[in-house]
Amino acid sequence: MLWYIGRRLLQLIPVFFGATFLIYLMVFALPGDPIAALFGGKTPPPAVIDALRAQYNLDKPFIVQYLIWVGGVFTGDFGIAYNGQAVSDIMARAFPLTAKLAILALVFEAIIGITVGLVAGLRKGGVFDTVSLIVSLLLISVPTFVVGFLIQYIFGVELRLIPTSVSANAGISAYIAPAFVLASVSIANILRLTRSSVAENMGADFVRTASAKGLSRGRVIRVHILRNSLIPVVTYLGIDLGALMVGAIVTEGIFNIPGVGGTVYQAVIRGEGPTVVSFVAVMVIIFMLANLLVDILYAVLDPRIRYGK
Repeated sequence: MLWYIGRRLLQLIPVFFGATFLIYLMVFALPGDPIAALFGGKTPPPAVIDALRAQYNLDKPFIVQYLIWVGGVFTGDFGIAYNGQAVSDIMARAFPLTAKLAILALVFEAIIGITVGLVAGLRKGGVFDTVSLIVSLLLISVPTFVVGFLIQYIFGVELRLIPTSVSANAGISAYIAPAFVLASVSIANILRLTRSSVAENMGADFVRTASAKGLSRGRVIRVHILRNSLIPVVTYLGIDLGALMVGAIVTEGIFNIPGVGGTVYQAVIRGEGPTVVSFVAVMVIIFMLANLLVDILYAVLDPRIRYGK
């Protein structure tokens, strides 16, 4: 297992360089001059533009800019944004907010999706199963921003049960509604995935054998049905953690959360290569570590899975 984990960690190296290089290249290829854009419609003296371009290394070739950024990363320096702030400071403010939102959304996905999916799978063809499938189909079909605005208007504006805007200093309770909005589509997907997996395992030979041996229904469900049904669900959850952090831009926009999504979007608009690539680099690492955790959980859920050389 340790050898396998070490090998997977080594895979971070080419993925890190490949992803950051491509993102930096795409930002570099964006049309327009980001320094000129800082002054809006005004035209500053050429000397000012030249000085700023030199300050942010924009007067150097692309590959030199990228290597300067990489060299800074290994010393803890992610560069300076065009507004004069250190990128590391921007990340320190944005990432905790989005991480809080994404982790809470992941908890909602796991609890609601697995619980409802399990009950629906055990009662396949019943009223609960039918209603859950209809609700999940609605959540999948309706765009996230529609769900967000509805929840914000009904529970925030009309009923005043939730804040309509979440500040950077807000407590965890303020993130409940945004997290549910962010997780809504994934909840539906996990529900349907769990339901189909449970229904399939209920007819498996090992479940019939466990029941024939006299095991209680509760033990058969927990140990034999649910445990084996969670393998594809865990895969989805591991992949979705990265997707939640990237896809939080819509939810953060609706609830005015100053997190990663809005920060990266604004950095792309301004053509800030170091800012965009620094955020992407951290998200790549989070995504890879989440997938490594999923692989380890496979061995916990299914004793037949072993990782060796």
